[in-house]
Amino acid sequence: MKSPLLSLPGAVPAEGVDEGVAAHYGDLFREQRALADGTGFVDLSHRGVVTVSGEDRLGWLHLLLTQHVSELPAGQATEALILSAHGHIEHALYLVDDGGTVWAHVEPGTRQALIAYLESMKFFYKVEVADRTDDIAVVHLPAGSITEAPEGAVVRETPHGRDLFLPRAELESFAAQAGPPAGLLAYEALRVEQHRPRLGFETDHRTIPHELGWIGSAVHLQKGCYRGQETVARVQNLGKPPRRLVFLHLDGSEVHLPAPGTEIRLADEGADGRKVGFVTTSVRHHELGPVALALVKRNVPVDARLMAGDTAAAQETVVEP
Repeated sequence: MKSPLLSLPGAVPAEGVDEGVAAHYGDLFREQRALADGTGFVDLSHRGVVTVSGEDRLGWLHLLLTQHVSELPAGQATEALILSAHGHIEHALYLVDDGGTVWAHVEPGTRQALIAYLESMKFFYKVEVADRTDDIAVVHLPAGSITEAPEGAVVRETPHGRDLFLPRAELESFAAQAGPPAGLLAYEALRVEQHRPRLGFETDHRTIPHELGWIGSAVHLQKGCYRGQETVARVQNLGKPPRRLVFLHLDGSEVHLPAPGTEIRLADEGADGRKVGFVTTSVRHHELGPVALALVKRNVPVDARLMAGDTAAAQETVVEP
């Protein structure tokens, strides 16, 4: 779905899964600094929007999601996962309940599969699942922003800022009064700095929540009755997820960032050393320089010097081994 904000001056379209919104508006670092200072906004209108309404909505979702939502207060944001029977991550939902409806935004291209799964699990519960992507757009305001949400918008407030669900028809009028726009590259740079994983970027077909630090923020350990719970409990009790998320400071002398999927090896073993992980997201940060998130094997020493392809990398621990 192509955003009308791509017509704003300087807009350069994003590619891949983020196609449809702007990657940047001509000045990546200025846009990053604006977001870090609490000004401007990010167009996330390419993300899917799914709602669940009905009197049973919270109790029903509680049975399906990894998060405790049966008593979710109206207006309180949370995030949750849907796992496979083997505990692998299939969906990530960013939720808020407005008192009558649960609103969720999800990764581009995932809403159809998510809705199909939810519909298959309705049974006798009094719930209605709806795809609202065609008429509702998501916009992000950074933490500290004084921009007011339009009347009628649903607000999902987190420590990292506010996600607004607003009518897609109002997207251009909102942009006209919300301050300078920032593109997806600026948003992603701050996400990497904050060590926040993203479905389809930090995940693959066998990722489990423990590897990415999603325990607590998206997985509640004091609830059960959801698909994949047995794997979550077993890994939590044994304490041995096979991989762990790390934050990498990359050699700033390199012209090109290592692409997602670039193999990571131990620097001491040279170019022919064994593969110990791979880059998931790499960005240029306005203060930190080139940085990345990566998945490495659990037993890689936390002080080991790494090579991301041909680029030297120093790691910071995100998930403890």
